[in-house]
Amino acid sequence: MKKIKKAVLIILVTVFAMTAIATFATPGTNEDPLISLSYINDTLLPEIYAYINEKVDSIANSNQTNESSEFKVIDVKKGQKIQGGNGCEMILRMGSATINASKSGGLSDVTDGYDLGQDTPMPANHLIIVPVGDGRGITMTANGKVMIKGTYTLK
Repeated sequence: MKKIKKAVLIILVTVFAMTAIATFATPGTNEDPLISLSYINDTLLPEIYAYINEKVDSIANSNQTNESSEFKVIDVKKGQKIQGGNGCEMILRMGSATINASKSGGLSDVTDGYDLGQDTPMPANHLIIVPVGDGRGITMTANGKVMIKGTYTLK
């Protein structure tokens, strides 16, 4: 009988202790709240992905020096600048741009055979050559596409 009373007492104490722990152990507080899986999936992860994509895009589009031995089409946003290296070739396919010349001269329009000076609108579908890589290039005045060959920096 003593053994039964002792066993019942141990079981009751154990049940009481487990109930007390379950009752008083709060899963979250205002200072340290828990978040649900739906909050992570629907709110948190999209914000994290958007942040990462924004950072990757800003890194990819800022002061990136590129080189291509054949023409490639690049997307350029309004306000971005392309500075060409020696002999860089450009063709404006979509959008609009103006010329950035240097003190030494502008860009060569080999389609019409003349020099394009500072702030001159870049003609579409004309082959433009940067004779010297001294900061010459173009500034986009509208989003567009540029075919480009040679060394250039996109800012």
